Amino acid sequence: MPNPFLVLNYETALEDLGGDYYDVVKSANFPQQRLRFRNDLLLPILGLRTEEVKDDDFLEAFGLFQSVRPLLALRYHGYQFGEYNPSLGDGRGFLYGQVRGVDQVLYDFGTKGSGTTPYSRNGDGRLTLKGGVREVLASEALFALGVNTSRCLSLIETGESLRRGDEPSPTRSSVMVRFSRSHIRFGTFERLHYLQRPDLIQKLLHHVIDIYYPHLTKESESFTLFYAELVKRVAELAAQWMAAGFCHGVLNTDNMSITGESFDYGPYAFIPYFNPNFTAAYFDYSGRYSYGNQPFICRLNLELLQVPLSLIISKSDLEAGLSDFNTHYYQAYAQLMLNKLGIIEIKADYLVRKTIDILLETQIGYHQFFTLLVEEFNLAWFEESSTILENIQLPIQGNWQEWRVIYHQVLQQIPKDEREKVGQRLAKANPKTALLRPLIESVWESITIEDNWQPFNDLVRCLQNIA
Repeated sequence: MPNPFLVLNYETALEDLGGDYYDVVKSANFPQQRLRFRNDLLLPILGLRTEEVKDDDFLEAFGLFQSVRPLLALRYHGYQFGEYNPSLGDGRGFLYGQVRGVDQVLYDFGTKGSGTTPYSRNGDGRLTLKGGVREVLASEALFALGVNTSRCLSLIETGESLRRGDEPSPTRSSVMVRFSRSHIRFGTFERLHYLQRPDLIQKLLHHVIDIYYPHLTKESESFTLFYAELVKRVAELAAQWMAAGFCHGVLNTDNMSITGESFDYGPYAFIPYFNPNFTAAYFDYSGRYSYGNQPFICRLNLELLQVPLSLIISKSDLEAGLSDFNTHYYQAYAQLMLNKLGIIEIKADYLVRKTIDILLETQIGYHQFFTLLVEEFNLAWFEESSTILENIQLPIQGNWQEWRVIYHQVLQQIPKDEREKVGQRLAKANPKTALLRPLIESVWESITIEDNWQPFNDLVRCLQNIA
C-alpha cells in the first residue's frame, strides 16, 4: 500500500501566489525518527481510516520529509512586544502541503523544528521535544474547551541534542506537524507594507478571501467585510481564551492568524486562579501579554493590521469594523461563562460578573471551581439556594450566599423539562482534566527521566475525552 500522506490530493493555493510570499526550502536530515504522537482523531477529516495509516507512514512523510510538493518557508514580519521586527519569517518550519478535508475546508500541514531556513537568524531551526509535547497538550486541551485552535497531527523525536537557555541542556529534539486553517499571519501583511507593495497586499487579500472567506467573494465591499469579520473572529477567540482560563503568552502580530485561529503555543499556561495579572512567559517582565490583557492586545493587533490594509481599504471603513470588537468580545465571553455555569439561552450578565468577583476575591482554583459544579450538581439546586455546593468547604472570603442566591434565581428560569440537562452542559463545558503547569511537568519528568511515555499518552486521551 502506498503511503496515504503521499497520495493525498495536495492543492497549490499558497504556492500559486508566487515567490513574493515564500522561499522554497529543504528540510534537515535527522539522525533518528521516533513517532511519539499521532493524532488519529484528525485522520477522518482527511478521508483516511486509522487502521490504514501506519506509524511508518508518519515517519516517512514528516520525519524523512518525503513530499510531492515544494516545501515553503513563509515570509512575514511582526510587532514583538510592541517593537517592529523586519527580520522574521519561518525560521524553523515550513508549509509541507495543503489538503482539502472531507468537510471541503482547506487545511495546512505546517512543520515546526524541521531545520534552518533563510529566516533562522543564526538559530538551529530545531524544536525541543518538550516544546513539542507542550504544544500537543495545549492544542488538544483547547480544542476540548471549544477554542478555535490549530492542532498537532504528529510529533517525531529526531535524535539530536539541543542547547537552550530556558531548558536544562542538552535537551532532546523533535519535529511537529501542525494541522491548521492557515499559516498566513497579520505579519504577512505587515511585511508587504514595509516593502511598500500595495499590489502584493491586494493580491494576498484576494487569496485570503477566496480561500478562507469564500462567502464574501461576490460582495462589492469584500475587503471591508473581510476585516469586519476578522475582527469578530478574533474577539470571539479572545473570549474563548479568557473563559478557558488560558494565557497564550506571546501575542505578537506574527502569532496572529488571518483566519482568527489560535496557534503557535510557546510559553503558554492555564491560570491556576483568577488573576488578570498572571503572565505565562517568564520574559514578559512588563505583563504586556498577561491573562487579563489578552482582549486589549488582540484589539491592538487588529488596529496595527489596519496600517497595511489601509493601503487598499479606506481608514474609515477599517475603523468602523474595529469599533465592534468590544461588543463581539463581551457578548461571546458572557455566553461562554454562562455555558460553564450550565446556562444557555438566558441573559444573565450579572451572574457572570458575580462569579468573576467570587473567583477573584476568594482565589479558589479557577478550574477547580467549575469542576466542583460538575461533580456536585443536583436538582435540589433548583429548589433552594443553600443546597448549591453545600457539601464543599468553600473559602471564607467572598459572599458565597449572595452568589448562590443569584445562581439559584437564574436556574429557576430554566423550564422544568430542561433542568436535568444543566448537569450535561456543565460537564461538556468543563472537562475534568485541567492542564496546569504541575501536570505538564510531571508528564515531562516521566519522559526525561525514564523515557516513559505512558503518562503523556494517558493525559492526551484524557484531554481528548477518550480515556
